[in-house]
Order: sequence, then C-alpha cells, then structure tokens
Amino acid sequence: MSETTVNSARLKDFIRQAFIAVGLPDADAATVAGLMTAADLQGSEGHGVSRLPQYVRRIRAGGVNVRPNIRVVHEHAATAVLNGDNGMGHLVMKRAAEMAVEKARVTGIGWVNSQLSNHAGPASLYATMPLAHDMIGLYFAVGNANHLPPWGGLDMLLSTNPIAAAIPAGEENPVVLDMATTVAAYGKVKTKALRGEAMPEGWMIDREGKPLTDPKRADEGMLLPLGGMEAGYKGYGLAMIIGLLAGTLGGAAMGRDVIDFNHDDDSVTNTGQAIAAINLAAFGDVATFKRSVDALARDFRNSQRMPGVDRIWVPGERSHETRLKRTTHGIPIAPALLRGLDQVADDLGITRLAN
Repeated sequence: MSETTVNSARLKDFIRQAFIAVGLPDADAATVAGLMTAADLQGSEGHGVSRLPQYVRRIRAGGVNVRPNIRVVHEHAATAVLNGDNGMGHLVMKRAAEMAVEKARVTGIGWVNSQLSNHAGPASLYATMPLAHDMIGLYFAVGNANHLPPWGGLDMLLSTNPIAAAIPAGEENPVVLDMATTVAAYGKVKTKALRGEAMPEGWMIDREGKPLTDPKRADEGMLLPLGGMEAGYKGYGLAMIIGLLAGTLGGAAMGRDVIDFNHDDDSVTNTGQAIAAINLAAFGDVATFKRSVDALARDFRNSQRMPGVDRIWVPGERSHETRLKRTTHGIPIAPALLRGLDQVADDLGITRLAN
C-alpha cells in the first residue's frame, strides 16, 4: 500500500475535530491542530499527526487536562514560570512564547519556563515564534521519556532533550537549528517503525553496546548521544545541561522523575520546557543585523564544496523547502499511520482523514 497524501487544511481540520471530540474547547483544539500540522508541513513527522493516537489515548485515560488553568506562578521583569495545569504542551508553550516576546520588548530578553506541561511537538515551532517580532528565539525541553543513560552507564536518566534556535534574517530565510541531544530523536525511531524501515547503525545500541537497527526493538536499547561511540560524552553533557535549564530550573521533571508517556497514559508527566526571546533592537540596528545574517548565509552556501557535494545547506533551509513542497503537493501519510488514524476516527465518531 502506497502513502496517502493529504492537504494541510484537511489534516488540520481532522486533528481539530479529534481534539474537540475528546473535550478540548474549540479554540484550543484549533491551536493544537495548527501547530501539529505545521510540524508535518516542515517535515517533522515524528511530532505531527503521528502523535495524535497517543495524545487521544492519554486524554481519554485522564493523563492530560483538556481544560487547564494555565497560570503564572513566579514572575520578574524578564522571567516567569508558567504552571501548565497538565494541559496540552502546545497550549502551554504558545503562551510561554507570547510572554517571552512581551517581556523582551521591555527588558531586551524574556525567559519563560514551564512546569506541569506536556509534549509540545518539535522545538522549532516555538523558537521561531519570536522571529515575527524581530527577535531571536531559543527553546529547550526535557523529553517525555528517558532513552539515554549517563555516558558509560546503563540507567536511563536522560531524554533526547532538544534545543532549537531561530535567528532572523533579511532577504534570506531565518537560520533555524532544531536538534536533539541524541544522534537521532526518538520521534524518528517511531517514524521508522511506522514505515517498516530499519534504523541506520549509530542511532541506537543494545545494553551490550551492539548496534540496534530494528525500531520495533527500541525498548531493548538506548539512543546514542551526539558524538556517537567516540565522543558521546559531549552529547550526554549537553542533554544534562538542557534538562537542568528546561526541567529543574522551572520545577519540572528531570532524571528519574521523568514519566515515559509512551507506556504510561494516565500519569501526570510534569514536562518542563523553556523559551527565551532576545530583542535585536536591544543590541543595535535591526536592519544591520539582518544584512549581516544574509551575508553570512550566502557566504556559507556559496563556499567551496568538497567533491561530490551538490549543495551546502544553512540550518533551516531543508525544512523551508519541505514546507513549500508540502504546502503545494500535500503531506504524505504512511499506511501504518493512516490505519491508526482511521481507528482514532472510528472510535471518536469523526470522518476518516482520507475520506
């Protein structure tokens, strides 16, 4: 069975209907659906509609609050901590990004942490929100399941703990980096499993240190940190620092306290994230900065290439091209994922995605 392609408007409406059916208010359902669709449009398949069955399952099991009272629990001029009241992470982090931007207008930088949040999709969704305000965005998060031990260990005490940064440009596209602190994000492992594909060697190892390439056996192994087998201590260290900034600093889960939401549908995850907005105007002329970013991007792209290299990419360009392509030609849905989405639709009494 080949992949099914759906346009973004249809996908967004399908997701929205599903969330309304499980109790989210209409406006919240539309917000989450829009952000999940944006993830699929930019090629972040592991964080888009593929998560819908899991989100619905957790909501129905009582693991997520569909009508949260998202509120500030600590605040200073440039910082805040948001209590997400166990609501959908997308709602919590959209609010956090908006707060960070407003603070940065006044103080030059705004930093907002979350506690009692949930999985919120790809980091770049939120790092890019300050771009519209001529601000740099930084995002950090504690992942929702531990798949990484301390370097040299076996106990799973760390997650993929992603980091994202978005830098405004002028005529060029923004420079956007979105990466896990592991060689591959766990969402990519899930996508491989849905597509029936093997993982490349170097993504995961088993508990004896041997390569693990079957994504359906992922629970038997561990992700490798950035740097792989040779320099993974760097990725391990980065994962720990990001976890401290995104989790511990805001009173959210980190280390042994992290709940594996892949296998636990009803526990409160207390997910932690952090977002910072940095106002370009606080550092000088905005237009001058953007011209400098443009010049650097062009210099990198047009620099001398190694033999066999067709193009040098600037961070964010691949996602931009994917977004343009999928906006025009639609979003591909793997057969196994479509079957899962059909089951969700039938259970909730809504029209199937591909009908």
